Amino acid sequence: MDINNSVALVTGANRGLGRAIAQRLLERGARTVYAAARRPETVDLPGVEVLALDITDPASVRAAAQAAPDVSLLVNNAGIQTSTDLVTGPLDRLRHELETNLFGGLAMIRELAPTLAANGGGAIVNILSAMSWFGVDRGNSYHLTKGAAWAMTNGVRLELAEQGTLVTGVHLGLADTDMAAGWPVAKLAPSDLADAVLDGVEAGSAEVLADQWSRDVKARLPLAPEEFNAAMARALAALAAA
Repeated sequence: MDINNSVALVTGANRGLGRAIAQRLLERGARTVYAAARRPETVDLPGVEVLALDITDPASVRAAAQAAPDVSLLVNNAGIQTSTDLVTGPLDRLRHELETNLFGGLAMIRELAPTLAANGGGAIVNILSAMSWFGVDRGNSYHLTKGAAWAMTNGVRLELAEQGTLVTGVHLGLADTDMAAGWPVAKLAPSDLADAVLDGVEAGSAEVLADQWSRDVKARLPLAPEEFNAAMARALAALAAA
C-alpha cells in the first residue's frame, strides 16, 4: 500500500519508536496520523490527531477505533518490558506484560480489522523484536511476550488474507529509546526504524528485519537449541564488550 494519502493509527506514539513512526508518516504524505497514547497530553508532535488509548482496556480500544473510522494502516507499537524472570518473578508483572505486548495488540487488530476491510484492506504493522527468538536472564518475560506476539502476527496474517490486509512483523535489536537506555552500545536510530517499517509496508513485505542484529539472530534459528544458545551467548558477550 502507499503511505502517501494513507490514514494511520500509531499506538504508543508519544515517544521512542512510535513517535518516530508517526513523524515519518507525516513526512511521507499520510493524510491523517492518529497518534495514540495512554497519556495523550504527552504527545508533542505537530500535525497529528491525538487519541487517548490504553490498549489493555477494552473500552478504551473501542473508543479509539470509533474515533478513527477512516484508518487504513494500524501500527501496533505500544509495549512494555518488566524484566521479570519466568520461574521466580512475580506472576502479576508477567501477566501485565502479556496483556500489553500480546493481548493489547491483538485487541487493536480485532477492533480495527472490520474498519481496514471497509477501507480497502490496508495494513497492520506489529513491532516485535529480535527477542521474539531468544531469551536472556531478566529478559525472559519480554522474550515470552514478543515470541507470542510473533506467533499472533503469523496467525492474524492468515486470517486477514482474504480481506486483503497486509500484516507485517517488524524485528529489531536495540534501538535508541528509553527502553534500551541502559545499554551503552551502538543502537538503531528510531528514524531509521521508521523508514524500514514504512518501506516494508509499501513493498508489501510480511516481515521486516530492521537491522543486522535481527538478521543475524534469525539466521541462527536452524541451529540445534544448544548450538543456538551458545551462539547467542557469544553474540551478547561481544555486544556487552563493544
